[in-house]
Formats: sequence, C-alpha cells, structure tokens
Amino acid sequence: MDLTSINPVLLVASIMVSATPILLAALGEMVVEKSGVLNLGVEGMMITGAVVGFAVAINSGSPLLGFAAAALASAVLSLSFGVLTQYLLSNQVATGLGLTLVGLGLSSLIGKPYEGMKATTLPKLDIPMLSDIPVLGRMLFSHDIMVYFSLALVAGVWAFLKYTRAGLILRAVGESHDSAHALGYKVVRVRMLAIFFGGACAGLGGAYLSLVRVPQWTEGMTAGAGWIALAIVVFASWRAGRVLIGAYLFGGVTVLQLNLQAAGADVPVALLSASPYLITILVLVIISARGAHGAPASLGRAFHASH
Repeated sequence: MDLTSINPVLLVASIMVSATPILLAALGEMVVEKSGVLNLGVEGMMITGAVVGFAVAINSGSPLLGFAAAALASAVLSLSFGVLTQYLLSNQVATGLGLTLVGLGLSSLIGKPYEGMKATTLPKLDIPMLSDIPVLGRMLFSHDIMVYFSLALVAGVWAFLKYTRAGLILRAVGESHDSAHALGYKVVRVRMLAIFFGGACAGLGGAYLSLVRVPQWTEGMTAGAGWIALAIVVFASWRAGRVLIGAYLFGGVTVLQLNLQAAGADVPVALLSASPYLITILVLVIISARGAHGAPASLGRAFHASH
C-alpha cells in the first residue's frame, strides 16, 4: 500500500465536497425534528431534488436554477408529508417511509430520459487573496458557492434557534406542543414551515450530488445519504454545530476509504466501501447505549388542538 499517493490538500478539499450534501440534508432534518416532527423521508426528498435539479439544469443550462428548482420540488413534496401528519394525523414513521418510496419511484420515472447526460456544474469560486494562500487556499478557499452556503446555513440555523423569538417558539413547539398551543402559538403552522424548510434543504443536498459531486444522473444515486443525514441528527444531539462535525466526519470516512482503495490498501474493497455505514451504525449503537440526550420531548407525537 502506497500512502504517499494520498495528497492531504486534495483529501481535505474532497472531504468538504463529500460532506456538503449530507450537511444540507441533516441541517434541514434537525430543524424539522426541533419542531417535534420526525420525517424519515429525507432519502426520498434528496433523490427528488437530485433528479429535478439535474433536469432543470440540463434544460436551462443554469446549475443555480437547477438548485432552486430542486429546493422547491423537495419542499413541495415534503408538504404532502406535512398535510398527512399534521392535518390528517397519520403516523409520522409510516408516512416518512412512504415519502422515501414515492421519491425513489418518482425520481426513477423523471430521470429515465436524462441517464448518461452530463450537466453543467457550478464553477469554483476563487476568493481573492484567500485562495492564493499556500496549501490552505487550495484546501478551503477554492470551492463552489454551495460549500460556503452550507457553512453559512449552519451558522444561520444556530443563530436562529438560539437568539430569535421565532427560533424559541419552534423549540417550544418541539418540547411541549400542548404548552405552546396554550400560550397561543400556531403549532401546526410552525411545524409545516419547519417541514417545508427541511424539504428544501434535502432538495439542495440531492441537487449537489447530481450537479457537483457526480455531475450526471444515475438512478438511486443518493445511496443511503438521506439515512446517514438522519443518523447524524441523532449523533449531533440536535445541535447545529455538531451536525457540521458529524457530516464532515462521515464525509471524511467516505473520501478516505476511496483514497485507501486507490492506494492499494490490503483490505477487501467491499469492506472499505461499507466502512462509512458500519461506522455510522457503531456511533448510533454507542449513543443508544448512552441514552438519547437533547431529543425534543414532543418528537414524533401527533398534535391535535382539542387535546
């Protein structure tokens, strides 16, 4: 095995790209769960965002328009989940799983004509002066706009939940929807807005896969990224900063196993490919043994105004 073939600068740059779709999806899901809703349809929303973003980018020639369309399509899809769980009081787990199945089927149908096509990808942003810094410039300051948008979104969500009145209301709804309702807050409206935001974030994550990370459409290309995003929310104890760490750790493991394969590691390829998922399961087992800390008290519980 030749480890000298692994370039640390390219490795860190690749980790940032690899982590971005999972970070976007996990951040959106964290906001949804903070409002007390458990949406297991992240995978379905991501794959829908991937195919819609790709289709729009191919037909318009604009990847940014593709990202906007992906966010809107997945947000609209998430609203179907919202209507079923918040107004018709269907089971959140079953409806979320249904949303994933619908997303996978829908994306397969829409994506058929686009298989094998190449999309215009986002250009790299060379930040003046910063991108010229030796080593660090190439690592941190020569990425596309969505990498920086995802980092800004982490800071924005953290500040929103911690310092704004709307963020406090969202957390109150997640902790005790009955108390929030008694204080006059519109529980269902707050949750629907959170679900819409979560859907938009998942759509952006999916579009990043099909437009930047692998600039083409292949069926089932999310390959479990939505489930990893759900696991990262639990790993992060529902905190924005930890979601960032979790996404970058998973992105790191994914990129590292690819680099080790390329370097000729004396480990079966199947085991290396499965390592990101095995590590995720291991982390969740450790967290479960320790007990869930930080989960919103009303997570997954249906709310009805007459209760």
